[in-house]
Amino acid sequence: MGSHRINLIAMFIALSLAASCGPSEESAAIEGVHFTKVTLTDGFWAPRVETNNTVTVQHCFAQCEETERLDAFAFAAGLKEGVHHGYPFNDSDIYKTVEGAANALRVKEDPKLEAYVDKVIELIGAAQAEDGYIYTAKQAFNEEQPTRGGKERWTDIRWGHELYCFGHMYEAGVAYFEATGKRSLLDICLKNADLVCETFGPGKLELPPGHQEIEIGLVKLYKTTGDQKYLDMAKYFLDIRGISKDGRELWGEYAQDHKPILEQEEVVGHAVRASYMYAGMADVAAQTGDTSYIEALDKLWDNVVNGKLYITGGFGATGSGEAFGGNYDLPNMSAYCETCSSIAGMFWNQRMFLHHGDAKYVDVLERTLYNAFLAGVSMEGNEYFYPNPLESVGQHKRSPWFGCACCPPNVARFMASVAGYFYATSGDRLYVNLFGANEADVELGGKAVKVVQETAYPWEGDIRITLEPEADGEEFEVSVRIPVWATGKPVATEIYRYAEEETGEVALKLNGETIELNLDKGYANIKRAWNKGDVIELSLPMTLHRVLAHEKVVADNGRVALERGPIVFCVEWPDAKGGHVRNLVLGDEVELTTEFDPELLNGVQVVHGSAISYEYRNDRSETVTSEKTFTAIPYYAWAHRGPGEMQVWLAREEAVVNPLNEPTIASTATVSSSSDRYAGALNDQLEPESSSDEACPMLYWWPNRGTTEWVQYDFDGAKEVSIVEVYWFDEGEEAGLQVPESWRILYKEGDEWRPVYTTDAYGVEKDTFNRVVFETVRTTALRLEIKLREDKTTGVYEWKVK
Repeated sequence: MGSHRINLIAMFIALSLAASCGPSEESAAIEGVHFTKVTLTDGFWAPRVETNNTVTVQHCFAQCEETERLDAFAFAAGLKEGVHHGYPFNDSDIYKTVEGAANALRVKEDPKLEAYVDKVIELIGAAQAEDGYIYTAKQAFNEEQPTRGGKERWTDIRWGHELYCFGHMYEAGVAYFEATGKRSLLDICLKNADLVCETFGPGKLELPPGHQEIEIGLVKLYKTTGDQKYLDMAKYFLDIRGISKDGRELWGEYAQDHKPILEQEEVVGHAVRASYMYAGMADVAAQTGDTSYIEALDKLWDNVVNGKLYITGGFGATGSGEAFGGNYDLPNMSAYCETCSSIAGMFWNQRMFLHHGDAKYVDVLERTLYNAFLAGVSMEGNEYFYPNPLESVGQHKRSPWFGCACCPPNVARFMASVAGYFYATSGDRLYVNLFGANEADVELGGKAVKVVQETAYPWEGDIRITLEPEADGEEFEVSVRIPVWATGKPVATEIYRYAEEETGEVALKLNGETIELNLDKGYANIKRAWNKGDVIELSLPMTLHRVLAHEKVVADNGRVALERGPIVFCVEWPDAKGGHVRNLVLGDEVELTTEFDPELLNGVQVVHGSAISYEYRNDRSETVTSEKTFTAIPYYAWAHRGPGEMQVWLAREEAVVNPLNEPTIASTATVSSSSDRYAGALNDQLEPESSSDEACPMLYWWPNRGTTEWVQYDFDGAKEVSIVEVYWFDEGEEAGLQVPESWRILYKEGDEWRPVYTTDAYGVEKDTFNRVVFETVRTTALRLEIKLREDKTTGVYEWKVK
């Protein structure tokens, strides 16, 4: 459906919906140019968006069907017999996918997709209660897999995620309304939002949402309808956070409910919840002009970029609580950097830019976009990462779906709209924020201007911007972002720095004549009377940099990362002889070269170099070295050629290298288990510092409890063995993963498994290897049989055999 017709329909219906008090005139002075006004024509983003709109969206819908996420609405509506399965917040996956589909439809007509979405919306409407309530986990309550808080509404706001799901539904409803002019889902949203406004607020149910998101959706409903109560509700949900109303027990840092939002100065807790909240605060501030929100956000943003931002632009250091760590706590192998937190972080940074007009926010957005976010989805568009670590020993691979599947549909909705981050306007000022070949239609001071960008970015730094105003002599200002990485720093703060002093020079030309940059807030500003065909040429130095981290980032001490333009590189197993990269030392003196390889990974820039390989000999009493060549690829492209070692931060000093261990009976065995998780953790020869060491790979059986599980080594021939050592994972007394109830060793004899003979106790001690000596057996396979506690699951770091 043509965007012009849609805009007219949307405008007409929006006006008919608007209440007497329309949207605040104190909106943000800067507005992003909508993605429907920007046509990507480059070889980098255009194919990605096309794949998203034709593969990812349909893939997410198919998975939602296969996993009964769609059926849950039919169960709730009484159209089918059945009960809700899986996580209670699964409804949100449907809503995000609908939003992704709506965004795709705004770019290109697809009658088949639109008809499918109409049926999905019809099903959602059928499940909605008369008063507007819709939450299938409670409406199709599963007695065998009960939702926390039981069957009744609003009984577990902290963990139930009703309001979180509503927020995503509101976003989807607005998106589909704007895409098609159809009110079907929007009316469902308005009915539900009215119920929320009747239920929550002063003198009513006085609780904040457990998982923030509804604040963003409510502001979108307000902007669409002009109904003040939606904006007021969004602000109420923010302002009550961290307030112990009537003695309410606060939910703590995990939920950013430890203190009022205006008093929060450090980003803590669940990274996705936090970033959605910050985006919601910015949205409310844009509509109300509340500067106190922005002052609080400034402090929180400074905290992130000064001490909690990964070089890839990722947010969230730990899988425990999917949370931010402490300042400078940025581990690599256990880095969480959830794909959803990257998306939420980009939402937040975009809104900060819209408030301040400062390029430093776009600098962070761009870093996240090309690295942490883009790694989260395969080039084929149908497999995903949930966490995005910066180091791996082979335990990470993308998956077509997850039990908690928040990331895939989030990718679908964001990728479809990525073109909306390239430009912004403020009156008669055009901001050029991102680079990539495209054609855009913008409005400056009420007059239309066509913008054509030509470039091979991110591989090359030459950008040609042609302006086509309606008539010659139109006066306006063009502000071109000069990325901070082009001026000598990876980010605006001191958390990372370039090892080299020489960074190259930025050159700016207007109609072939060199002009001064005169940077202001990271932008080169050109104000003049423009004629059709005027050309701005920007040349950014695509210098290959070695990046060093602040000394307080202990995980990166003695290490170096590689970066060129917005792209962070990694070294992956296929590109280092022997498939090992963690045992390499890249010396400062080594010459590095770079080139574009059109045949590799759909065409990528690569870095060539050599490093010193370290290997142990004679039971670690001796270390031998040798020189090995390597090729580094963009971080976003890793894990497309099978599982194996990967590292972003290479050792540059011998003291931090991880020498390759000698092969052992265990390390050369084929490992399998009753878990579908990475079994290779058991024989990767990586030993944890303690039983709660999240940085060390492990195998675990979550969410199983009380079951009997197994792990198995198959040897390359018969082996004589008599000793087993096992290191258990244990999160602590209150945690869900603890040492097992019991275990035993079995050996294979013919086709049968027999227990070994031993008088040793099968230990379950923490923070140590539990050693069992048994009567020597000659066998082709060993198995550990593990009985989980009735109320706990279990994990294993390492299993040695001698």
